[in-house]
Parts: sequence; structure tokens; C-alpha cells
Amino acid sequence: MNRIKSLLTVLSAVVATAVLAPGASASPAAGPSVTARPSAAAAPSGATEPCAPLWSSSTAYTAGGTVSHHGRNWSAKWWTRNENPGATSVWSDLGACTGGVSDFVISEAQFDEIFPDRASFYTYQGLIDALHAYPRFANTGTPATRAREAAAFLTHADFESVGLKYVKEINEANYWRKCDYSRPYGCPAGQKAYYGRGPIMFSWNFNYKAAGDALGLDLLNNPWLVEQDPSVAWQTALWYWNTQNGPGTMTSHEAMVSGAGFGETIRSLNGALECDGGNPESVAARVAAYERVTGIIGTAPGAGLTC
Repeated sequence: MNRIKSLLTVLSAVVATAVLAPGASASPAAGPSVTARPSAAAAPSGATEPCAPLWSSSTAYTAGGTVSHHGRNWSAKWWTRNENPGATSVWSDLGACTGGVSDFVISEAQFDEIFPDRASFYTYQGLIDALHAYPRFANTGTPATRAREAAAFLTHADFESVGLKYVKEINEANYWRKCDYSRPYGCPAGQKAYYGRGPIMFSWNFNYKAAGDALGLDLLNNPWLVEQDPSVAWQTALWYWNTQNGPGTMTSHEAMVSGAGFGETIRSLNGALECDGGNPESVAARVAAYERVTGIIGTAPGAGLTC
């Protein structure tokens, strides 16, 4: 494990700058059962309504039934049971709520164990607050599928930011490279403003533009939000995970819910450099990290681990 951690540290400076490179240009956004241990949830920004009772997969709900899930209230449109709020059209989103509990598939205690040395910027609550942006993330399929997707996402965050220790790209000499002036909107925040930030070292002006448009944030003009607001940092990572193929053939979300497996998420994030024999040591390090995370949350890693 020490050798793997050393390899992660060495590779991070290279990998983090390559994950969202021009070759992966942005397109428009469009095992055993795991039970999370609920923890008290802070009120999401703008929330005014109290949280309804927590959604339960075993309970049948009729039209108008109200539940809370991931810090938001949801209302059933018709009779439903075992259909996750946010993952199917049966539920209407009533907005953020206050006073609820976190029912994310990975608990805060498990998050702390996965990232014991993380920077204080990367809060569990910031991740929970970001989940509303892509409610199908880690919320689709069986409990094992949901757990594996969450584990895969956090594994890549662990790899790209070296255990969530870094909020922004270390090598400032590379900052100017992340501006593609061929785009019609240019780089209004400055040529050096679009360096890697956040859990997956989100970078390049075209990604800031596309993600900002999808999330309703002006990230093209204010990319610094990604290093100032933990929820925004996690939202940009979720945007790429759920909407971008990168050098792969499917999004990372699709890879995990379809059963293609963790290896295809490597291809979507950095396959041009690592997959098909490009860097087998890096692939092996990611797989080892994924197996560690799935071990912490108590689920099997599944098939299709390499690319």
C-alpha cells in the first residue's frame, strides 16, 4: 500500500493535468447490500422547508406522499415503492429542506476513513449539498450498484487530488496552458485562470463554460468558485462524471450503472494516457485504490476493473 500511495503522489501532477485536456473536450450536459449510517445534515443553502420523513425503499407511497432524500423533499406523483427519489420520474423535486439526515450510500464516518488526511476544504457536507445537481448519481440500480458508483467516483477523486489534499493544481507553470483561445468565448477571467481545481482537478476554459452553463453558475468568468465553495467543487466533478465521455465511449455514470465496470471509468477520465497498455502501473494503482474504498464501505468491487 505504501508503494501504491507513493505512485499516486508521483503520478498526480501528470494525471491531474491530463484528465480534462482538449482531446476530451466538453459536450453539453445533458456485492452485499450497503446501508449508510445516517448523520445529521446541515441545512443546504436556500433551504427553508423542514425535511419530511426519510424515504424508505420498503415503504409504499401513494400520490402526494412526501419524503426527504439527500437533503431534499420529494412528492410522489403516483403509487410507488422501491423507486429512488431523483432516479425515476415518479417523484417531483420540492427543493432543499432543513433538519434532515444524510442518506447517501457512503456515510460521513466512511468518508473520513477514505480520506483521513484531506484538506479541510473538502467537507462531507459539501459533497452532500452537491448531490442535487445529478440526483441519479449513486442513486440508480441495486444497493450494490449505487455503492460501487459512489466508491468509483471517490476513488478517482482520491487519485487526482492525492487523497483530497490538494484544492488546486500544484504546478503554476502550467496554468497558462489551460486556456483555449480558439473557443468563441475565449478566456475572460485571464489566460492563467482555468487551472485544475477540486476533486478531479477540473480544468480548461471550455469545461468551465460547459459545466457552468449546466449548473447555472458563471464559472467562465469566475472559475475561482471551484476552489472557494466545496459544493461547487464537488458539482464540477459530478458534472464531468455524469455527462462527459472524455476519451471513452460512455460516461462514468453509465459505466457503473450498466455493469461495464470501473475500468471504463478510467477510460472516460484518462484512457488516452492510461488504457490499452498506455500506463498499466497507473491503471493498477487506480484499481488498488478502488478495491480499498469498496472494502471500507463493505461492497464487492464487481467485474471489469481494468481497461
